[in-house]
Amino acid sequence: MLPPHDIGAEEAIIAALFLDHESFIKTMSIIEPDDFYNEKNKWIYESAILVAERNEEITIPAVAHELERLGHLDSVGGERSLVDISNKFFTAIGVETHARIVARDSVYRKIIQASSEIAQKAYEGGPDVKDVLTYAEGLLLGIKSSDFTGDFTVIKSLLNKFLEDMDSEQEGELHESVRTGFMDLDQLLGGFKRGDLNILAARTGVGKSSLLLNFARNAGIGQGATVAIFSLEMSGDQLATRLLSAEANVNSTKLRFGSHSETEEARIMHSMGVLGESSIFIDDSPMLSVPEIRAKLKRLQSDHGLDLVIVDYLQLLHGTKRTESRTTEISEITRSLKELARELNVPVIAAAQLSRAVEQRTPHIPMLSDLRESGSIEQDADVVLFIYREDVYTKFKDWQEKNLDKSDNQFPSNLAQLILAKHRNGPTGNATIRFNEETATFHDLILREQ
Repeated sequence: MLPPHDIGAEEAIIAALFLDHESFIKTMSIIEPDDFYNEKNKWIYESAILVAERNEEITIPAVAHELERLGHLDSVGGERSLVDISNKFFTAIGVETHARIVARDSVYRKIIQASSEIAQKAYEGGPDVKDVLTYAEGLLLGIKSSDFTGDFTVIKSLLNKFLEDMDSEQEGELHESVRTGFMDLDQLLGGFKRGDLNILAARTGVGKSSLLLNFARNAGIGQGATVAIFSLEMSGDQLATRLLSAEANVNSTKLRFGSHSETEEARIMHSMGVLGESSIFIDDSPMLSVPEIRAKLKRLQSDHGLDLVIVDYLQLLHGTKRTESRTTEISEITRSLKELARELNVPVIAAAQLSRAVEQRTPHIPMLSDLRESGSIEQDADVVLFIYREDVYTKFKDWQEKNLDKSDNQFPSNLAQLILAKHRNGPTGNATIRFNEETATFHDLILREQ
């Protein structure tokens, strides 16, 4: 049994190229030469592309000349074969329909090929089924269809969508953005936008994981959002304890050892109910690749919807290809995360470790150059956010000696600067928030108005 194909549709496309010069423009965004099943038709279409790229008209003699230059003219049956194909059809009408048929059959053939390779891998077996699943997901996700490619959109429809989004936001629906939960940061950022890759970067011990959980809690509880958290460093139990500590405002150590008071007990029980009703989902698999994350998110989105994705943290992810360096692997991962954000239409927030360059200068304020050793993070990200806490680097006594003109209560104890260093679609700037060590949470400096 032959794989899916339609020789008639392929020849109709070739004939249309000779009949109407606009046919090539109509088909080029839908099909590629490799989409043709018949190898002779593939060579003819390739030659037509080369003619068009020289801004020359696609004619039978021009294509025949190109085929001869490539050594394929005799193989396709000579110029007479082009004439025969052209004489089969008398109109270029429907060329886009024919192109979609060819593209669709090409996708089906790729699926059959991928299925065969996956079956072979499964027959070979091995000790780790996860490797086979990752391989299978990578093959299937690598199959691109013309249905997924973009095309021009008239501005009127985009403006109408903008008005619809405004109406949705006024009605309190989650649509184009998820608020961060911090007033000053939301004013700068406008919330986390769907389709954006957001990088939250800092050195170890500054509070990346804590801030990520803040974002998750603010979205999941404060806005009723569906949040997916991938924690490659901490277990699900640890994250649940941290979230409960934050929601109940009870020291996490007290929670672990059961040394909380009766008043705190009441808050804990209430907070368990609140968290239990939220749509916050946690995956604490210690080793993940982006294709695995994509597969899990697609299932979650299908079953529960999806509004926000959090990855903690980027450098613990694994690439799907063998690369010459870890920097190249990180570049592949960040590009894949950006593609994932756009494909699923959700904001993705990924934590990232900064280079040691931060430690080697004074003051230790992060900057975009601290990301450059980690592949194309800065390039791929729509938003780069840094956390800077002066009290992490400076002891109180050292601060006093350097700031003799300031009073002791000006020491920035538990204050954090959120530095919006890159914002592809808006302003950059800083927002100051407060860190609570007991519950490992961040808060606005002033109370939010109800």
